Amino acid sequence: MDDLGFKFWLKMFGLLIVGAIVLFVFLIIFTKAVYAWGILGAFLALAAIALFFAWIHDRREQKRAGL
Repeated sequence: MDDLGFKFWLKMFGLLIVGAIVLFVFLIIFTKAVYAWGILGAFLALAAIALFFAWIHDRREQKRAGL
């Protein structure tokens, strides 16, 4: 049977809705940061947050690999 089924499409629709809400909240926060700090400050804050999460991920992977 090649049909993906109703449950699959319902999960995909839910994922789409949750993703849209997350992106909307991110857009609101980012535009407020641009208004407060300018475009360069907002991108620097975004980069700092991304680097922080990357550092946490890297530490977790090192512990899991036993390094």
